Amino acid sequence: MSEEAKEISFDELGLTKPLEKMTAKELRALCVAKLPMITGASGKDKTELVQEIKDAFGIVEEQAVSPYKKQIAEIKKEIRELRVKKETVTERDKRDYLRRKINKLKKRTRKLARAI
Repeated sequence: MSEEAKEISFDELGLTKPLEKMTAKELRALCVAKLPMITGASGKDKTELVQEIKDAFGIVEEQAVSPYKKQIAEIKKEIRELRVKKETVTERDKRDYLRRKINKLKKRTRKLARAI
């Protein structure tokens, strides 16, 4: 880590959102304004910029695998089966029931994905 990187800490950058959620344009502006140790920011894409910033501050990425991955896959399989079934049903009441069930299952997968 260079001396310039030691002068400013990651917390002092004043970020309002995580690096991965920032746009490439925002990341470039951040590098130009506050991180002079990162050169060539205007020619890099988002993934390169995020990695450069993390390297500059010594941030190590941990690839978190959701503990609910298997459960989410099973629910998605059930959703696919229900969609096929919904296409074959002609009665409106049964179709609406299947549609609502699919929506509930989709909400459950989203909730499980966020619960890391």
